[in-house]
Amino acid sequence: MSSQPDWATYIAQMEQILALELDDARRAELLTQFNRIAAMAEPLMALPLDERLEVAGVFHP
Repeated sequence: MSSQPDWATYIAQMEQILALELDDARRAELLTQFNRIAAMAEPLMALPLDERLEVAGVFHP
């Protein structure tokens, strides 16, 4: 991915949507974890896919 999401804004928005009250320490820990998860996912997201590949398989019983 070329740009990183603004995780602090995402956390603030989810806090409002979900009616949560997080303290600064919890907010900081969530920010750390989101950044770690994004870093782990980056190589997978950068993997080029052949245009002939289906995005997801279709189950046919």
